[in-house]
Amino acid sequence: MLGTIVNTACIIAGTLIGSLLKKGLDEKVAGTLFTAMGLSAVALGVNTFVQNMPKSEFPVLFILSLAIGGTVGTLLDLDDRTKRLSSRFAGEGLAQGLISACLLYCIGTFSIVGPILSATNGDNTFLYTNATLDFVTSIVFASTFGMGMIAAAPVLFCWQGAIYLLGKTVASSALLEGTFINEISIVGGILIISSGLSLLKIKDCKTLNLLPALLVPAIWFIIKSLFQ
Repeated sequence: MLGTIVNTACIIAGTLIGSLLKKGLDEKVAGTLFTAMGLSAVALGVNTFVQNMPKSEFPVLFILSLAIGGTVGTLLDLDDRTKRLSSRFAGEGLAQGLISACLLYCIGTFSIVGPILSATNGDNTFLYTNATLDFVTSIVFASTFGMGMIAAAPVLFCWQGAIYLLGKTVASSALLEGTFINEISIVGGILIISSGLSLLKIKDCKTLNLLPALLVPAIWFIIKSLFQ
């Protein structure tokens, strides 16, 4: 868990630094940073998708995942409920920022594979690399949205902690095969793109309604393993 603790600490430190910088930013600079975060999210999402799609053994799985997950999320109204709750305490801008930050921090090869490698062979290299990237990203996010972005730190800790525990308990499971990482990263890349489009105010994709799509590849691999 050391790698996850370091990763979480880097986000907290970056947020503290960024929130101090925010006090000296004028409205135009803040707007530019807001746009930069949206463009960065789109770029990272496209990169994640393009890197993993050629490795996919089930090219239509991400389509089914988005369709099924989006339907479930919409019926549960996850996006609007979360935004309403967040807006009560922070405001609509911060709510969207937190959604984007959590996706960027949690959905990616480093953040998914890292805890697994840490759990199975004690290798924290991926997590330390991810911590460095998240440190810089959290500074920019906090300088745009403020101190409230620190709420993303416990989300990352719980996410990576859960994957770490999964790695400890089912190290030989099909869920830890490389192909599963590819499939969930493809879906995650699309969710990051969706978040970026919302930040840029191009399209409110209601990204949280699509979040259950991340569960579909896991369910698929569980069912698949039962018939092997």
